[in-house]
This record gives sequence, structure tokens and C-alpha cells, in this order.
Amino acid sequence: MRAAILRSFLKILLLNALALAARGAQPATPFPDWAALEEETMRHFQALVRLDTSDPPGNEAPAVDYLRGVLEAEGIPVQVFALEKHRPNLVARLRGNGTKRPLLIMAHTDVVNVDPKKWRHPPFGAVREGGWVYGRGTIDDKDNVAAALMTMLLLKRGGVPLDRDVIFLAEAGEEGSVRHGIEFMVREHFAEIDAEFCLAEGGSVLRRGGKPQYGSVQTTEKIPNRIRLVARGVAGHGSVPLRSNAVVHLAKAIARLSEWQTPMRLNETTRAFFERLAEISPPEDAARYRAVLQGDESGRAQEHLAEKEPRLYSTLRTSISPTMINAGYRVNVIPSEVDATLDVRALPDEDMDRFLEELRRVIDDPAVTIERAAGHSRPGAPPSSLHTEAFEVIEGAIRREYGVVTLPTMSTGATDMAYLRGKGIQCFGIGPMIDSEDAQKGYGAHSDQERILEEALHRFVRFNWDVVTRLAAIGAK
Repeated sequence: MRAAILRSFLKILLLNALALAARGAQPATPFPDWAALEEETMRHFQALVRLDTSDPPGNEAPAVDYLRGVLEAEGIPVQVFALEKHRPNLVARLRGNGTKRPLLIMAHTDVVNVDPKKWRHPPFGAVREGGWVYGRGTIDDKDNVAAALMTMLLLKRGGVPLDRDVIFLAEAGEEGSVRHGIEFMVREHFAEIDAEFCLAEGGSVLRRGGKPQYGSVQTTEKIPNRIRLVARGVAGHGSVPLRSNAVVHLAKAIARLSEWQTPMRLNETTRAFFERLAEISPPEDAARYRAVLQGDESGRAQEHLAEKEPRLYSTLRTSISPTMINAGYRVNVIPSEVDATLDVRALPDEDMDRFLEELRRVIDDPAVTIERAAGHSRPGAPPSSLHTEAFEVIEGAIRREYGVVTLPTMSTGATDMAYLRGKGIQCFGIGPMIDSEDAQKGYGAHSDQERILEEALHRFVRFNWDVVTRLAAIGAK
């Protein structure tokens, strides 16, 4: 009798264990009815795109008012922080049990300004046509705003149990005035957004010929620096050429810098990028990428990238681009002073004081001085690690949703994640599916016909949900 009772008890334990194991193999959260949610997603997205939050001049208040109304109607607590009333930042938080440090999902509500005459559709019309939505901010960055909003709503509605707080930051000023947005939040209200991981803009899933090719996840970025060259000489009449002509000295300095190849240096992100890119590229391209990984002693691979793939070339080194020249005020006067501005995008670990000394050595002209120009430079920080729970979850979600490999990337541009990485938060830039052909056709970010595929928006919402629940929901992996 006792043996039968014991066998029965063990059988019950075994069945319970198997049930728990089965549950552990599945996401611990209910799978949303995505088809039913598409109308709601589109409604929120179009409403946000139709709000003119152009920066400049900067007026994010309408977007924050909209988000606040939607979130609070669902019982999600909201805080608003503003350096100036019309440029607020919104923070919404869903509480977890505190087992893990918070997850921050961040998106900016401002957009770059527009010239309406150049738009075929109204830039703030959110017009749907042929499976696309047209409007300023559709892929920079109200797609991320809408995806974050939907994720917060679904977490709340589903009563999803969390082992870490999930924080939504809808920030101001990313496009032109970070002092109102991330700089203000980090300086004055960092405790409200402090987290272990952050998800923000900066990545995408590249589609070519209608087929996804790879997902890119931004794990680091180059640091913008403005450098000013000033050449000084003797002023004189243009009819009398002078060896001291400041215009000539400045031109020679720029020419020397253009001929100087700054040192190539890979980091964890760029090394993994070229390794993975080589695996999915045609043999001839793959050979070049592997040559870069091996140091490219001949320089032929780098020269090819400089000519054919300049964005990839820029990820290999601190880059220098002369962008502005101020010289002279009338045709018959040799000016005594002229200047040029260089857009220098530094590798994350660049020692800028040492780099400036190298610039002086290359120019080698006492008539030309080099100085840091007035303007904003974002903080530098080590790349976010590829060996983290967050990156592994993102990589898995890209594979499940899009069926492609993930390439970690170093952005040659700048994002507000730089401020958070500078505070020790591991940040990862994600984004929706985009067509590689769109930018050349004038449909990309900051273009006059900015647009997003409706399918891409809905898949991006699903992708966000997958990543956030697997990082924050109790028992999900």
C-alpha cells in the first residue's frame, strides 16, 4: 500500500515537473492577437506622425500630451520633465519585482524640419498609399515611439509579471537640441531612467528586392568633433600674389589632410560586423572584408571601401571631412585670415588631444592653427558588449521574426545613446525593416518623401514585444 502511494506521489511530482518544463520552454506571456492590434497600432502611429514636432523650432508638447493621455487611460503612471514647458520629456514605468535592474525603451518625439513644397504627400499627413505610410518621422523616430507605446500598453493589459521595471522614455531634442532632452534627463533626472539595458533607434533590418538580408543592431557610435583650421597671412591687393596668402595655406592644409589616411582600428563591434558580413557576402566582397580583418597590409581592400562603400570605410578609423570654408570678402583683396571647419568623427576610444597633435604634424605649417570649434560633442564610451543577455535576446528575436543574421554595427552618425553609454548603460539600437533602395530613391530618413512599409511597422511592434518580454517578463527566454 505504501509503495503504491509512493509511486502515485512520485508520478504526480514528475507530471508537475514536466508541466513546468514545458511552460519554461515557451514565452511566459500570452501571445497577443497581432492581427487585431494592427488597427490600433496604425491609429496611434498616424496620430503621432500628424503632430508637427519639427526641430527646429522644437515643440514636442503635443506628442507628449497624446502619449500621456493614452498611457494614463490604461492606468500606466506617467511623469513629465521639461527644461522648457513646450519641450517636455515623458517617462512611463511599469514596475517589476526588482530581481533585475530596469530595461529602458527610448524614442525621440521631435523630427527634422521640412520644406512642404518638396513633398508629394503632406509631410504631416501620415498618408497611406500602396502599403506605405508617408510622413516626416515615419522612420525617424515615431516608428520607435509607436512600438514602445504599444509594448507598454500590451504589458499592462496582459498583467505581465516582470522581474525588472520597464521604462519608456519619450525624449525631446534629439534632432537638434539635446539640452532639452537626453542631456537634461541624464543631468537632472537620471534616477528616473537608470537601467541595465536600453533599446533605442539606430538599427534596422535591411531588405533588398523584397527579401530581408540581415538585421543591424547599433552597439556603439563614433563621436562627433568640430575642428577649426585658421590660416593667417598678410593682407594685400589681389593683383600682387603673396607667398603668405592665407587662402593658399589653408588650401594646402586641407589637401594634406585629405591625403592622410588615419590609422585603421577595429573594436569588438566592427570586428564582429566584418566577420559576419563576410559570411553572407559574395566571394569577392567577402575576400575584401576578411582582408580588413587581417590588417589589409596592401591597403587595396580599404581603398575599395573608400571608393565603393565609404560608410564601411568610415567605420575603420577616425574620419575627417572638410565641410565649410570661409575666405575673403571681395575679389581684389587677399584676406589676412581664413578658416575651415572639419567634421571629425572619432572612434569611441580616440584620444582627441593626441589626435589634434597628429593633425598639426600632418599639416606642418606655422601659418595654420588648429582648434576645437564651438559646438556640441557627445560623450565617448566603450561599445555595448555583444556578450550580454540583451544582445543575445535581440539576436534571437531578429532570427525568429525576420529569419536573418544579426550584424552589430558602429554608427558613423550620432544618437542619444552616447549619453547613456557614458553612464554605464548597455545600449542597443534597433529599427524596423527598410528597403536598401529607398534612400537612393529619396524615401529615407530626413528625405522629402520619408516613408515606412505598413508591414514593417507591424513586424517591428511584434519584434519589440518579443525582445522586451524575453528580457523583462518572469520566466520568459
